[in-house]
Amino acid sequence: MTRIKSGELRGLTKDELTQKMGDFKKELFGFQAQSIAGNLEKPHRIKILKKDIAKILTILKEMELKDAKRT
Repeated sequence: MTRIKSGELRGLTKDELTQKMGDFKKELFGFQAQSIAGNLEKPHRIKILKKDIAKILTILKEMELKDAKRT
C-alpha cells in the first residue's frame, strides 16, 4: 500500500477521516506487535502509517480551525 496524498484526504468528511485514522491505528498496532515478535515483513509500512495518521490529524485540525473562524 502506498502513501495517501493530502488532496485525497481533504476531499473526505470528518467522519470518514476519523474512520480511516482508526483503521490506520489498528493496522499500526498490528505491525508493532509483529515487530516486537520479530516477524515483521514490511518494516517500512510503520513509517508510512505514522505519516498518514499525522496527515489526517493535521487536516482534522485545519477543518476545526476553519469552522471556528467562521463563527
